[in-house]
Amino acid sequence: MREPYLEVTFRHGRPLAAYYYLPREVGEKSVRTRRVEPGLVIDYASDGSAIGIEITAPMQLSLSTLNAVLAELGHAPASEADLAPLAAA
Repeated sequence: MREPYLEVTFRHGRPLAAYYYLPREVGEKSVRTRRVEPGLVIDYASDGSAIGIEITAPMQLSLSTLNAVLAELGHAPASEADLAPLAAA
């Protein structure tokens, strides 16, 4: 996978959790996690690269918070359109 994307899990029409997939090789799995902000957990592959961000409180996520984490990880910022599924709920 070469482009980041957001996957949202809904329950009763509300976002329960979300996952922001970062570029990764096919079949790469998480071997380590790190909590960064309240409601955010970064997943890392065995080579130490970040492969995704778990969003455990999606209704509280702000674009600026996500972009600060992405900048720390060396990834391009997300746009409002990237988080549109959360705003639609």
